[in-house]
Amino acid sequence: MDANLDTLKREILEYLDSAAFAVFHGSSGGLENLPLVLWDTEHHPDYRAFLEVAQKSGIQLIILATREFETDDVDDLLGQLDDLDLTREELREFQARLRGLRIHEGQTCSIELAFDHQSRLYVYQVQPDWYHEFLGAEDEILSRLAGEDDEDEDDFGGYFSKN
Repeated sequence: MDANLDTLKREILEYLDSAAFAVFHGSSGGLENLPLVLWDTEHHPDYRAFLEVAQKSGIQLIILATREFETDDVDDLLGQLDDLDLTREELREFQARLRGLRIHEGQTCSIELAFDHQSRLYVYQVQPDWYHEFLGAEDEILSRLAGEDDEDEDDFGGYFSKN
């Protein structure tokens, strides 16, 4: 989704108010490790349909969590590049990808709506394409860091047995 999530966030808040939902403002990412059922935003992107399901289920409380993109996230990843064994070309590619995302500083990068029904959280989540690009770069960097850490642990310099 490449929509402006700041506009969508305002629209959602107005809709929640007009539909008489109570809104609990949660923390973005606060739903991790909980039993979740994710709404198919790719095929059904309209948040109103999600909220209709909540209403028809008798739900009055909606959890709303948003996240704004911070350049500190980019800076952290740029700093981690120093710990990787990258070619000059790979380093420049990562740096260009990450620095190009700085233009999104302060923009909403994630919106989550959720409600609890019968001990399950039903979740509507949207993120813009540019944030998926950031998350992809983050995953690449972190997996390479983990891979290098695994290599370091396997290299005991002949002093220890692997038995």
